[in-house]
Amino acid sequence: MGPAQGVPEGLSRKERRELREQQKEAERRRRQRGRFFKKGAVWGVAGLLVAAGAGWLGYSIATAKRLPPTSIADHVEQSPPGHILTTPMPLAIQKHMLEHADGGGRPGVVINYNCVKFRCPEGMADRLAGMVRAFPDFVYLAPYSEMDVRIAVTKLGKILTLDEPDLEKIRAFITE
Repeated sequence: MGPAQGVPEGLSRKERRELREQQKEAERRRRQRGRFFKKGAVWGVAGLLVAAGAGWLGYSIATAKRLPPTSIADHVEQSPPGHILTTPMPLAIQKHMLEHADGGGRPGVVINYNCVKFRCPEGMADRLAGMVRAFPDFVYLAPYSEMDVRIAVTKLGKILTLDEPDLEKIRAFITE
C-alpha cells in the first residue's frame, strides 16, 4: 500500500496520521465556515426582504388617501339629527346610513366636503345642500375634515371624489 494522497513521504506512521487528522480538521472547519456564511447570506437576504416590505407598507400607509367609508363594517344603529349637517357626521353613523337611510329606508348616500384642508368656492356647501334637498329620503350632507379630497360622495361599496362641486356628476352617481 502506497502513501496516502496529500501526505508527504518520509514521515513516520504516527506523523502521517497526525497530518491526516489536521487536514481533516482543516477541511471540516472550512466546510463549517462555508455553511456559516451561506446561512448568514440567507438571513441577510431575508432581512432585506422584510425591511423592504415594511418600508413599502409604511410608504403605502403614509401616502394613502384618507376617504370616508364605503362599507357598513363597525356601524351603529343610530341616525344623524338631520340630512343636512353643519358638523361632521360620525363615521359609524355614516356607515349605518350607507346600509339604510334613516335607519330603515333604502341604502343612503353621504356627501362629505372638506373646507378645512381645501379652500371651498363661495356657496359650495349651499349648492351641495340643494342636491340633498332634491333627494330628501336618502341623501345626507356633512363636513368631514379628515379626508384628503374636497368632496366625496359615498354609497355602499362606491365612492366618487371631486375637486369641484360638479352637481351633474353627483346626481348621476346618486341615481345610478
